[in-house]
Amino acid sequence: MKIRILIAGAILLGGATVVLAFNAFHKKTNPPDREKLIVSMVGLILKRAHYHPKPIDDAFSKEVFYKYLNQLDPQKNIFLQSDLNELKTFEYRIDDEINTNEPLDFFKLANAIFDKRVAEVAQYYPEILSHPFDFHEQDSIVLDSDHQNYPANEQERREAWYKFLKYKTLDRLVELQSIEEKKQKDSAGYTPKTYNELEAQAREDVKKNMDLFFERIRKTYTEDERFSWFVNAITTTMDPHTEYMPPQDQRYFNEQMSGTFYGIGALLQQEDGKIKIASIVTGGPAWKQGELKAGDIILKVAQGDSAAVDLTGYSVEDAVKLIRGDKNTIVKLTVKHPDGTIKTIAIQRGEVRIDATFAKSYLIDWDGHRWGIINLPEFYAPFNNGMGGESWKDMQKEVNKLKAEHVDGIIIDLRFNGGGSLSDAINIAGLFVPAGPVVQVRSGDGNIQVLKSHNNQVDYSGPLAVMVNEYSASASEIFAAAMQDYKRAVIVGSPSTYGKGTVQRMIDLDDFYAGNQSDLGGSLGSLKITIQKFYRINGGSTQLKGVSSDIVLPDNYFSVGERTDSDAMKWDQIAPASYTTWSQPVDVPFLKALSEKRLDTSRIFQLINENVAYLKKMDEVKTYPLNIDAYKAWQQQNQQAIKRMDEVNKMVPSIDIHYLPVDESYINADSTRKIIYRDLMRSYVHDPYLMETLHVMTDMLHEPTLRQVPKLTKSN
Repeated sequence: MKIRILIAGAILLGGATVVLAFNAFHKKTNPPDREKLIVSMVGLILKRAHYHPKPIDDAFSKEVFYKYLNQLDPQKNIFLQSDLNELKTFEYRIDDEINTNEPLDFFKLANAIFDKRVAEVAQYYPEILSHPFDFHEQDSIVLDSDHQNYPANEQERREAWYKFLKYKTLDRLVELQSIEEKKQKDSAGYTPKTYNELEAQAREDVKKNMDLFFERIRKTYTEDERFSWFVNAITTTMDPHTEYMPPQDQRYFNEQMSGTFYGIGALLQQEDGKIKIASIVTGGPAWKQGELKAGDIILKVAQGDSAAVDLTGYSVEDAVKLIRGDKNTIVKLTVKHPDGTIKTIAIQRGEVRIDATFAKSYLIDWDGHRWGIINLPEFYAPFNNGMGGESWKDMQKEVNKLKAEHVDGIIIDLRFNGGGSLSDAINIAGLFVPAGPVVQVRSGDGNIQVLKSHNNQVDYSGPLAVMVNEYSASASEIFAAAMQDYKRAVIVGSPSTYGKGTVQRMIDLDDFYAGNQSDLGGSLGSLKITIQKFYRINGGSTQLKGVSSDIVLPDNYFSVGERTDSDAMKWDQIAPASYTTWSQPVDVPFLKALSEKRLDTSRIFQLINENVAYLKKMDEVKTYPLNIDAYKAWQQQNQQAIKRMDEVNKMVPSIDIHYLPVDESYINADSTRKIIYRDLMRSYVHDPYLMETLHVMTDMLHEPTLRQVPKLTKSN
């Protein structure tokens, strides 16, 4: 999940100075080295425009050094210790490569060594997997790379791969045995495969996965891709949310943020290492063209008459980036139909909406009351591509539709909402509180702005709850914090939200290059840079700490959030803004007492707590058995945890949730849209967190203050 918040618009960096600096660089190399130019640009912009720039010095260099090596070899089973020793000459020199005209020798040498070592280790797995493993001997493997060193020599590296492949084969073998046991149980006449047959099949399956893994390295770990990793090792050392985006990634980011893109209108999935058409969007370009069908496997992608790219080893995300493009351009897909025939299909790209991105509402009948729930996956906005909806306008429509159904209260579900548009978060807050402050923003120079909603008429003044979890971040936290500070809504969910309290802005690197871009091979990409920090209207930051829920419910997301990143900015606070609170505030102590009483006697949440305790314990495990009996015993413990969660779902009474009558024709008009709405609705039917939120909403109706007409009072 992407954690994000952006402000559209330009940023002032002392542009003339920047351009002059780069013009001086251009004179030294004609044309300039593209990669060196980008790194120099990024370094200069980071120092001049970042909210709280760290010095790009030896300490900075050391962190970039290890970040990039970890990106290349996260399991420490490709490089040798001797490679690290050779590269260590650059441990404290990367800052010089950023700050001066020194060439990018570390990046180039690391890549050369990596390519050499990948070619070597690619020879291991076919030979190792050609022989049976002994799963009855006592052995184990450490899978946490933080507790491992690089192999001292090739023999140690091969041994590491042997154990890794043995672990993968063991995991697959136990899975195949389970499948055979089920077949035997379901059919009395079934003859199960022997242990030796299953062990051989497990090795063959692992080999296929390894074939795809190394094919993916060969196809997608290009120099351009690795260069992006290197630049991002630099940017994320400044802070976790400052990011370099090459042109293709920038387009993809804008598309995801807007919920609209130019493509073919097909849902892709990965199956057995192949990119498969899962469904066709009704009315989309592929649907109109008529030849592409669900079940087709995409073999190659070509841009117009250009050479086709073989998708073997590609992930769905990488394939999507190739298939999307500019409006009215042609993309050619070479596909294999289910009947085995192969055909090249030309499709003209057109506008496609990502329905999963947009706000959706449902009606819930519970305990004699009718409630409305709005699911908002992200705070989407048109951004740079000028397409897509505005989440605040869509939210306003959903609120009005629920009001027309005379709901007794509204629940806004922001779980897993990673953020988005700051202005939309402010405008959405304005649907529930009158015009006034929503969030404070501080720039690097200390200047503080109070950003306000200007909606003078509240769209909805009834009972309101906001559901959050540890993945609710950024713009989600702004909205939740505002509702909490105004005492307008009750916040229900995880102990705290993600804890991202920074604001980013997109900077086009092309704007800072005065030369001919064609000399550099096209656009230089963009830098998404942290330029501000935001604060609640009560003065506290959401950075690191997030927003604490009023009604705390246990969940499994205990190891996520901003606090897990050592480069995250620190928490602080500023003076509160002047704002008015809801005069009939949510009685949090009243609601909390009733909720805690339910939770204390709830078998459902007792099981969730037990599962959380088990998962925390398992999170500490670093060593895994390679003996089949020990592995099965360990896996049985995991299965018990899964059964506990299944038991939770079965214990939750079915929640009567359904579409709004006004939405039914729209939902049913498109098969893909219908699946999206249906699957989301089904996920709510046995949701213990929604169940408790409904209990809390029912409790709210018994608060004496809610029987009166809401009005405003001045805050302290």
